[in-house]
Amino acid sequence: MKTEQSNRFSVDPAELQRQSEYSDMVRTVLSARFAPDRPKAFVHTYGCQGNVSDGEKIKGILCDLGFALTDDLQQADLVLYNTCAIREHAQDRVFGNVGKLKPIKEQKRSMLIALCGCMMQQDYVAEKIKKSYPYVDLVFGTHVIYKLPEFLYRCFCSGKRVFDLSGGDGNIVEGLPVHRDGSFKAWIPIMYGCNNFCSYCVVPLVRGRERSRSFEAVVEEARDLVNAGYKELTLLGQNVNSYNKDLDPSLRFPALLRAINAIPGDFIIRFMTSHPRDCSKELLQAMADCEKVAKHLHLPFQSGNDRVLREMNRHYDSAKYLSLIDEAYRLMPELSVTSDVIVGFPGETADEFEDTLSIVRRVRFTSLFTFIFSPRPGTKAAALEDPTPREEKNRRFKALTDLQESIAAQRTAAMRGKTYRVLVEEPGREEGFLSGRTEGNVIIEFPADASLIGTFQYVTVTEPKTWILKGELNP
Repeated sequence: MKTEQSNRFSVDPAELQRQSEYSDMVRTVLSARFAPDRPKAFVHTYGCQGNVSDGEKIKGILCDLGFALTDDLQQADLVLYNTCAIREHAQDRVFGNVGKLKPIKEQKRSMLIALCGCMMQQDYVAEKIKKSYPYVDLVFGTHVIYKLPEFLYRCFCSGKRVFDLSGGDGNIVEGLPVHRDGSFKAWIPIMYGCNNFCSYCVVPLVRGRERSRSFEAVVEEARDLVNAGYKELTLLGQNVNSYNKDLDPSLRFPALLRAINAIPGDFIIRFMTSHPRDCSKELLQAMADCEKVAKHLHLPFQSGNDRVLREMNRHYDSAKYLSLIDEAYRLMPELSVTSDVIVGFPGETADEFEDTLSIVRRVRFTSLFTFIFSPRPGTKAAALEDPTPREEKNRRFKALTDLQESIAAQRTAAMRGKTYRVLVEEPGREEGFLSGRTEGNVIIEFPADASLIGTFQYVTVTEPKTWILKGELNP
């Protein structure tokens, strides 16, 4: 492991050296137990892009220790689930899949089962795992991924269960090995945690307070990825707009976009998530000025009603949100805007929900991520009175999705005959077709040879559908 950046969130170099020594000891143990074969690790990540990025670090550490990755549970010597706590449904899926591991573990006693991530940072979840899932060997939280070598050594050598849910505001460790899931698209975390404490959100409770990576470390990682041939870099943070508040306010997020944009090469820059509270005209101007920054803004508004926004602790009102959108469209007329919306927040009335529909009609989003309110233990919203019946929430949800579907269909219809630069990502749904995304993050499928995957191509829209486009490759 390389020496990490020097700031107040840095881990003591002596601790990293200790983990390096544990890595050597784990390699020795694995060699003795599995040689001449390599042990196999099955790693599955749930949830957001931040979790996916953590999963790439976990895979990197495991590969560095000598594991081979596998997609076959039955062949795995280590099964690790990297979990998500953002909604109840995500947690239920994890519990269900962990339950399915019991008969596999009974047939293969030597297999280690590990759980980590946001779910495990919640005391009640860890306690449930401890009591109800005795065959789970290792549980650790979001702040101690770098200690995975030590945890595995303790599991291998003691035969006892290991639980480490160290809390606090977390830390930043540079130089961890990364096993990237793709060869031309990469995630770059620029910060961790959140200071906003939205009343419905568990993130600050499981990820800690905001801490930013150094400006130099992020730019260096971006440069290395571009030099390695990556074509799309996505900058990650729970609220990227507040980047560097905790280190150097003179080098905020707009400056970071400009610095990465200046790296020589043919690539596109995306980012998420932007919080309207900290979205500035300076950021929007940087987006407009930087030719490599995708003209796509994901700006969650959550509710169109100001009273509900106050109850959500969002720190903006609908007028501020709309003023940001107006400025963004003024600077970037072809901008694609997407958002998140919560339906049925506790106490939301039918009239207040109509304010949400009004925002959707006004902004005309490219797409929305829509959710019915899911109470998360430990958050303020979980304790609020919630008199609205589920049936009414379902009705509102359908009204929202029907409205957005009609807007999306109109937007894609207007794209017929236009040509877009597309990063080709994967095979399409039909044989002989490829799939990619426009700069505005709209999926387009077109007939082409698979050799084009990972390249930029120009595609003309021939058949717009509601959520995706069909097109033809330009000669």
